[in-house]
Amino acid sequence: MRHGKKFNHLGRKTAHRKAMLANMACSLIEHKRINTTEAKAKALRRFVEPLLTKSKNDTTHNRRVVFSYLRDKYAVTELFKEISVKIADRPGGYVRIIKLGNRQGDNAPMAMVELVDYNELYNPNGKKAKKTTRRGRKKATTEEVVTDVAETETPETSEE
Repeated sequence: MRHGKKFNHLGRKTAHRKAMLANMACSLIEHKRINTTEAKAKALRRFVEPLLTKSKNDTTHNRRVVFSYLRDKYAVTELFKEISVKIADRPGGYVRIIKLGNRQGDNAPMAMVELVDYNELYNPNGKKAKKTTRRGRKKATTEEVVTDVAETETPETSEE
């Protein structure tokens, strides 16, 4: 029975699961968006959100704690320098999971995991998408066509 077991073991031993979540978290920090299965996405959210909260307070202790989870100094550096600045005023909920449907090969439910502040489409405070208008070609009236024809004919006659 699974009494009191609060997290998904993902069919892996402890060391494999921790290494996989650390690698996925580093990829999420580097690329800001990754595709994975829904179960792994939910496990990743529980793994990475406390690390993002720790990154808001840049101390040596917090850097070492985050490094013990991620085991990648480049990811830790990017997390504390770039991402923590963007998420500074957000009280939580740094990761968004968007369901994508089922995978072709094994019909596994897939999801996209992304950092909330890095998606300009959903972010109301971010860059606004420039509204484009459809502009057709200006239709020439018959008077303009006649004037254009008259202007082109007069220089030719004056040269002769």
